[in-house]
Amino acid sequence: MSGTVSRVPPVHAFHFMSHSNTNAQPGTAHADADTFKASLSILLGASVWGIAWYPYRLLAAWGLGGMKAAAVVSAVAAVLALLVLRRQLRGLRWSWLFVAIALAAGVTNAGFVWGSVHGHVMRVLLLFYLTPVWTVLVARLLIGERVSPAGLVLVALAMFGAGLMLWTPEVGVPLPRDAAEWAGLVAGIAFAFNNVLSRRAGQRFPEMDARLRTLMVFGGGTLVGGVAALWLDAGAVAIAPEARVAALLLVLGLAATLVVGNAIVQYGLQHLPANRVSLLMLFEIVVAAVSSWWLATETLSWKEAAGGLCIVAAGALSGLVHRRSGPARARAADGAGCAGLQGQ
Repeated sequence: MSGTVSRVPPVHAFHFMSHSNTNAQPGTAHADADTFKASLSILLGASVWGIAWYPYRLLAAWGLGGMKAAAVVSAVAAVLALLVLRRQLRGLRWSWLFVAIALAAGVTNAGFVWGSVHGHVMRVLLLFYLTPVWTVLVARLLIGERVSPAGLVLVALAMFGAGLMLWTPEVGVPLPRDAAEWAGLVAGIAFAFNNVLSRRAGQRFPEMDARLRTLMVFGGGTLVGGVAALWLDAGAVAIAPEARVAALLLVLGLAATLVVGNAIVQYGLQHLPANRVSLLMLFEIVVAAVSSWWLATETLSWKEAAGGLCIVAAGALSGLVHRRSGPARARAADGAGCAGLQGQ
């Protein structure tokens, strides 16, 4: 995944556009347009992943298995991406960052698919979207971003929401209750690494076509998904004869959709700070909530819903906290060539 791998409507894009005027300089108008397009690209990618759990469930039900499906779809997507981007390959650069992005994307995809196939979709996704919390910590660990007092409050809010959602009187400890929820939690941590590393790669290699990172995303999904399939989905594939054509078409269609979605998302990752990406990607929860209710008749209890709202609120407010840091600070950070994100 990366699609790997979640946020609210493009408030930042609309904020910037609403403040433009006829006296604005051409450079400012161009920056506003870039911000709008980048925000829209993240929302489109979030919508794809908000519904992607359902095709994976179908493939698993037809006998392919969740992790086998993840590996096969990623492999087909990698081939499609290679064909589409073959002319851009000459601009590809080597860096350990791309290996790390591939591994982070692979873990994100494997955790997302396993969790959504075998667990309660909304609970898994809400745990996945503790991503803003992990983004703060990862940005601090990898690029030395300081966490402001407001950022710490938001981390506490998100963790309180997770605790409220996960706590049960019988167990007494607010931890994921099964392997699917642990998979969602781990996938969210990996997604934070993917966001931070993708932003860093975009700053270090601005001349490289951002869509080339799609190859790394699906390459990592194939590798990690294949290893996970050997561990979690051992045994031969047993697809029912009447479902083979449908499974093949679904694999091809899903792979093509993910290639387009991830290529679009890479544009947003290169032009927006990772914390703002975390905000916009929360839109996936909206799509997932509607789709899981409609397609799987899943609902949340009041306690789970309240905890989920705390997580979503923390993600949304993290974007507002970032916005107050001002575009001048962001330009200064980018101009200095730092690989950092604007922290909380």
